[in-house]
Amino acid sequence: MTQASNLLTASPIARRRLLLGGALVLATSVSHGVEMALPPAYAFPQHLAAALARGLPLTVMVSLPGCPFCKVVRDSHLAPLLREQAVAVVQIDIGSTLPLLDVHGQAGTHAGQVRQWGVKVAPTLLFFGRQGNEVAERLVGALLPDFYGAYLTQRLETARKSLA
Repeated sequence: MTQASNLLTASPIARRRLLLGGALVLATSVSHGVEMALPPAYAFPQHLAAALARGLPLTVMVSLPGCPFCKVVRDSHLAPLLREQAVAVVQIDIGSTLPLLDVHGQAGTHAGQVRQWGVKVAPTLLFFGRQGNEVAERLVGALLPDFYGAYLTQRLETARKSLA
């Protein structure tokens, strides 16, 4: 694992670079009109470490700009949970060239990570635990709107139990 893989133990210089990189990703996403009601991913190892430090799995939403189903999942399900601090979540956009440190701390892009995970449908939610392993079944597509919240709750419970 690289020094950049853990924001808490990184040197002050590495920590500053990661934080500036995150700010750059956010500024770039805003200037490119990317829909980000959720924090954009910029360094998977740091996002995972921060989630685990809070006792939560890391939820990653793979999204597609302009996708109405993604907007519903973001705005109606994930953003409220994020505001309540009930979930640790970041967003990765299919096809985006925004920079991202991948699961192994290697430099890449959102699109490259999406390919690496084999995600083909937006929205897709992935749930990660220790060592960056997926700890619950992926939530692929918007499924039935009336049941989406229940499916999400079930996945989050499964993911949380894996951390115990």
